[in-house]
Amino acid sequence: MNGVLRTVNRVLLGLAGLVLIAVGGAVLAVGLGASLPSWWPWDGQHDVLLSEADRDRWRDDGWWWPTVIAVLAVLVVLALWWLLAQLRRGRLAEVLVDSGDGEGALLRGRALEGVLSEEAGTLDGVARAQVALRGRRSAPRAGIRLLMEPHAAPEQTLRGLADEALAHARDSAGLAELPAEVRLKAVKHRAERVS
Repeated sequence: MNGVLRTVNRVLLGLAGLVLIAVGGAVLAVGLGASLPSWWPWDGQHDVLLSEADRDRWRDDGWWWPTVIAVLAVLVVLALWWLLAQLRRGRLAEVLVDSGDGEGALLRGRALEGVLSEEAGTLDGVARAQVALRGRRSAPRAGIRLLMEPHAAPEQTLRGLADEALAHARDSAGLAELPAEVRLKAVKHRAERVS
């Protein structure tokens, strides 16, 4: 979901930027007295966006106002969805730990991320590890990025991550499961000379 949201953000911001640049540049050009192509709807410094005839054209048609209201309602809902998605936290602030007394305890998400990333960083072949917890506080998900050394064996590293680091984090937080998405990236290094 996070990747989809990032893509939607980029597309929306890119489209909005292109539209604003095109319209703003054209309006500025007309205001400065430059000539525009014949198909451009406004060609004078005193032209208005919608003339009175344009505003009254479909007023008597029965489909006009329901269509306008439906389009505007969809745009408002999409804008609100996008705004709420921006305000939603990307990382999990706290994890709910079952303390056995029915109350539960809260564990700081950053603390669990730090411990998990430190233990993942000690695995053989891992140069650096980054962890981000997402999801709900009662059902967290881990996003893990591992920077791999040239000699690393990815299969062994993933097995060690699942059997050690993730298992320890899951057990210490009292979670039934801790799903993880792991991304591996190789360290850039110079080619070695063989003589």
